Amino acid sequence: MAEITGKSVILGITGGIAAYKAAQLTRDLQRHGLDVQVVMTEAARGMVTPATFQALSGKPVYSDMWDASIPDNMAHIEVSRGKDAIVIAPATADFIAKLANGLADDLLSTLCLARECPLIIAPAMNRQMWQNAATRRNVDRLLRDGVTVLGPASGDQACGEVGMGRMLEAHEIAESVAGLLVPRLLDGARVLITAGPTFEPIDAVRGITNRSSGKMGYAVARAAVNAGARVTLISGPVGLSAPAGAEVTRVVTAAEMFDAVKRNAARADIYIGVAAVADYRVDKPRRHKIKKTDRRQLDLRLVPNPDILAWMAARPNPPFCVGFAAESRNLAANADAKRRRKKVQLMVANLAQEAIGSDENEVTLLDDHGTHKLPRAPKEAVARQLISHIARLYDARRKKS
Repeated sequence: MAEITGKSVILGITGGIAAYKAAQLTRDLQRHGLDVQVVMTEAARGMVTPATFQALSGKPVYSDMWDASIPDNMAHIEVSRGKDAIVIAPATADFIAKLANGLADDLLSTLCLARECPLIIAPAMNRQMWQNAATRRNVDRLLRDGVTVLGPASGDQACGEVGMGRMLEAHEIAESVAGLLVPRLLDGARVLITAGPTFEPIDAVRGITNRSSGKMGYAVARAAVNAGARVTLISGPVGLSAPAGAEVTRVVTAAEMFDAVKRNAARADIYIGVAAVADYRVDKPRRHKIKKTDRRQLDLRLVPNPDILAWMAARPNPPFCVGFAAESRNLAANADAKRRRKKVQLMVANLAQEAIGSDENEVTLLDDHGTHKLPRAPKEAVARQLISHIARLYDARRKKS
């Protein structure tokens, strides 16, 4: 996961009950290769101890604006210098109000006012506080000021109620922060991505599909957005939230996915076919449910679906094409044969039995330069490494043309 190097962040912790999640967040940020300096408010110190974060980060925890260990007693200036971002998690309603109105009455709020780096906040509060008109105005002002707001989510709250205001989980925040700090390697490139399974109907209620969760495709879409690309995502039926910043078209069948790809093909610089498209569909699906009236076998005539990746690669002046090969054996050989047969620039291969439905993936990249294996990691991290590899190949191709 530690593909980000030389980046450092301040993790600011305020006095919400979700402050306990900041311990895991410290670890998760470090797993992405980020150096973490913790700064706590006095209220946060009442929730969790600084000793916890000193042990986790390996650095002293700051909370005093007049800390004598800081040169010139200028903690509010010195601590943030050279940092790549300030992350406030949890960000309470009180602290959000301070930020929105430029108040600076403690070390953390003063650091935010005197910063020279991006500010990212993860709100956490009771649902009524989140819905309050004052909080909404404050958040809107921060968004207009260029502050990145992560969440909140809806769920169980410490007060026993359920609703919006719950802080995102630590790994979600860490993934977003890491994504925001990734270099914009595809700045301005138009990227078309397919993701998820397709569903081919048999009758009104039944169909042929596969176990693809769409997680890898959605992770690739997020990584491409974070790399500066203009992303169009064509998604089969999945239970995932749309990646922020991507234009999403939802489809069901392979034919619908193909139609959506054709509509967007002409304006794509890069095509990444992550979707697990059904190879076959029922020739004549029934309009109504097939009733089980006896024990006779049911015969279905299957016909091939269009090969979307091959069609895209065969277009006049095709985009840079990336395919995915989910194999159950002979991974590299089968995937490379598929790459050569379809004449695509890059094939991403993985073992289907290990990747489908999982939050992690281990892939092998095959291109004209050889084979490149990426170690097993969360799909978000694999996606960022994949986008970096695509960006290098795409840039080299552009320079040749």
